[in-house]
Amino acid sequence: MDTIRVLLAEDHEIVREGTRQLLERAEHLTVVGEAGDGEEAVRLVESLQPDVVVMDVRMPRLTGLEATKLIKARHPRLRVLILSAYEDDQYVFPLLEAGADGYLLKTASGRDLVRAIRTVHEGQKVLDPHVTEKVLSHLSPKQTAYRSHDMAEALTERELEVLRSLASGKSNKEIADSLFISTYTVQVHLRNVFAKLGVGSRTEAVTFGLKQGWITLDGQSN
Repeated sequence: MDTIRVLLAEDHEIVREGTRQLLERAEHLTVVGEAGDGEEAVRLVESLQPDVVVMDVRMPRLTGLEATKLIKARHPRLRVLILSAYEDDQYVFPLLEAGADGYLLKTASGRDLVRAIRTVHEGQKVLDPHVTEKVLSHLSPKQTAYRSHDMAEALTERELEVLRSLASGKSNKEIADSLFISTYTVQVHLRNVFAKLGVGSRTEAVTFGLKQGWITLDGQSN
């Protein structure tokens, strides 16, 4: 596995140092730089070319939202993971609309943060469970029910197991290991799930499953 290059953007030095120490204990992760404000984060992206930016929301000079917009406009393939103390709508939805690849709260565990970095690096989306609830509350019940009724095929038991694993926040490799299948087979199941549900991402699939009551946030079926 290639080492994931991470840039930390956080204006509180003690939080930044603690996060760096935590990440550097994880395998295949390296922190290549630290930014104390949004403007510095944008500048360091250009010079350091990280794979993932872990971005705070409220920072001086440029906010996390402003920095995310600039970074994603210039480097659309670079992943931005928001790590914030705030779950207010005024932060969550504008950042997701700006192209953030994930939104994690600072109440998350170190293991959750490492997993989230790896997941967004794989090109998938990550949402903190509390943020997922916000997204769910903004869905149209009529639209969701219509899509459910019109699904051409029901999910197979194996596809439902994969969907449960997504709700637990597992990466493709972790899903493969838990189900004793290959990562390629996981990818095939994910493509089938996305096609059947009419969604385009892991987050949308989990959100749809939650809305239908098929699964819960801990990955169990109802």
